[in-house]
Amino acid sequence: MTGPLRVVIADDQALVRAGFRMILSADGIDVVAEAVNGLEAVDAVRRIRLDVVLMDIRMPDLDGLEATRRIVAGGDDDPRVLMLTTFDLDHYVYAALTAGASGFLLKDVTPEHLVAAVRMVRAGDALLAPAITRRLVERFAHRDPAPARHRDLAVLTPRELEVLRLLAEGLSNAELAAHLHLSEATVKTHVARILAKLGLRDRVQAVVLAYRTGLITP
Repeated sequence: MTGPLRVVIADDQALVRAGFRMILSADGIDVVAEAVNGLEAVDAVRRIRLDVVLMDIRMPDLDGLEATRRIVAGGDDDPRVLMLTTFDLDHYVYAALTAGASGFLLKDVTPEHLVAAVRMVRAGDALLAPAITRRLVERFAHRDPAPARHRDLAVLTPRELEVLRLLAEGLSNAELAAHLHLSEATVKTHVARILAKLGLRDRVQAVVLAYRTGLITP
């Protein structure tokens, strides 16, 4: 993906928006809009070409969860949503991931991690903080009735099922490559095929699906 990375920051706290704008702009990321609530965030997505939305969960008028649902409902061409939360186990975050968010960040994230996270989510080839996301999914996935294995998993090869299982356990591409004695390029190919076969946007949705279908259990 080429061209400047375009971001909107949605948060009802002016200081948070200003701080994130300063950090991202200093690294060459174009903050094209700010929003004080979910309604403004959805409107920005409809008006402006964007790559990533930094979305606070708790905002007035329309919260980040419902805003995320509306944004991702448009299809694959819509921007990726990176959720912002004060608490690493905020119960809204699991719902946000199932609604289509591509990951989440704590608001006390370091500048380096913020920039890296936005770039990772835009690229779509890495899951931010996989161990944290896995812990979150493990905590909340059991609230859904345990389904039988999703029939779509039958389209995966045994190797792809193995990759999906390890991915859902929080392994990065480098860790997957080392565990399976493969190159990182081969791992990326497996992950891309898994996402394509299952119709998933990114690795976060793959983690959620692995838990919800019973491929792995908390």
